[in-house]
Amino acid sequence: MDKSKPLIVIVDDDESVCRAIRRLVRSVAMDGETFSSGQDFLDLLDAMPSFQPDCLILDVQMPDMNGLAVQELLAKSGKTVPVIFITAHDEVGVREKALAAGAVAFIRKPFNDELLIKTMREALKHNPTAQP
Repeated sequence: MDKSKPLIVIVDDDESVCRAIRRLVRSVAMDGETFSSGQDFLDLLDAMPSFQPDCLILDVQMPDMNGLAVQELLAKSGKTVPVIFITAHDEVGVREKALAAGAVAFIRKPFNDELLIKTMREALKHNPTAQP
């Protein structure tokens, strides 16, 4: 990992979404790492304390553990990382809950690349260790 580049972690159970966002992230000189489940991401964080993303893009709706649960577990463990939620299902109350829990943004799929890039750059400003 090149620590001079911000590390953006994408957690989405849709592999095509992960691939597309990782390509986008790399096209703007950032590193992208993908996970197909919140549990896989949390397991790696536990196993490798040195793995510290600068920003997290989290899908809301995933099997087993949804994005809100991942955000909650991160907060309980004391890990602070700016979170951008993405969702195809903009359910009432979910946006408010995510933002109240500290999410930087909540974006509805499909979204355009410029919006996500702008939001990632904004999120990196919330992370004192990241270099946008």
